[in-house]
Amino acid sequence: MIARAAQLQEQLEALLDRVENRSRTLSFDETRELARLYRGCSARLALMRTRARDQDTIRYLNALCLRAYTRLQVPPPREQLLPRFFLADLPKVLAATAWLQAIVAMLTLVGALAGAAVVSENHTAIYDCIPASFYPPAQVETLMESHQARADFLARRPVSFSFKSIFSAALFTHNMRVGLMAFATGILAGIPTILLVFYNGIAMGAFAWLFSRDSLWPMFWAWMLPHAIPELLAVTLCCTAGLLIAKAVVAPGRQGVTAALRTASSPALELVGAAVPLLIVAAMIESFLRQSTLSSSVRFAAAAIAVAGIGAYGWYVYRLSRCPVRPDLQWLVR
Repeated sequence: MIARAAQLQEQLEALLDRVENRSRTLSFDETRELARLYRGCSARLALMRTRARDQDTIRYLNALCLRAYTRLQVPPPREQLLPRFFLADLPKVLAATAWLQAIVAMLTLVGALAGAAVVSENHTAIYDCIPASFYPPAQVETLMESHQARADFLARRPVSFSFKSIFSAALFTHNMRVGLMAFATGILAGIPTILLVFYNGIAMGAFAWLFSRDSLWPMFWAWMLPHAIPELLAVTLCCTAGLLIAKAVVAPGRQGVTAALRTASSPALELVGAAVPLLIVAAMIESFLRQSTLSSSVRFAAAAIAVAGIGAYGWYVYRLSRCPVRPDLQWLVR
């Protein structure tokens, strides 16, 4: 019995020495073996505390069990939480909600096409498609009737750094408010979220039509695309989070609305959290890159970099979703 206990202790110490010298996580076999040795040594420690008087052995066993418990139960340090979120947790949520993201993207696209089509047939409808909080009706009318006004609008002028900083903060605040509204209104069966997505597409399509009627369209898309790509993706994530909440309300299943909302809240909040850095990047691009004297080629290059980065991350999410799911190993240490 004593020899068996000493063997367990030696095996546990050897395994801990081996895995603590590496930065990667434990494999399935290593986790299973570590849990087995941990259970055996924990039982031995509890027995020795009640019967034995060898305090040195008790302290030694206690240190071994503490090291094993740390490897099995303690979460990763704070500095590893952010990489884990973007490289492990968020990809799982994105893969699981891809169909909802596709619905939001389709609603945005249909809204944009509808807005452009309606305004092209009836020019006066542009005042209904573009909200006054976005652009005042008088300015919209001037842009619609005057080619020179559109050229002046897209003209590249140097702007002070202080103004760009204030403008960037204001843009982020406004866009974050819209994203949170799309998320929070999901509790109302997702109807306000869907309407917001569709109307946002209408406004975007009407505004694009305004500048795409003449030779200024390359300048407009160079003005629009760099900040619109991360901004639209962020809004899509917030709307997807709102639809997750709506799904829990409308179709909770057998678990009930309360339990379904509890289950949906975690991935929904992760989507909103992922939208925050995108909105920060979009606000900085809209303030510092859009309001600059950079050429259209540089702006298109910035848009291409944004698309490439998002595409690379999307490919990573796709590849990760194709990998086999790791089993839940918590039962090993229970």
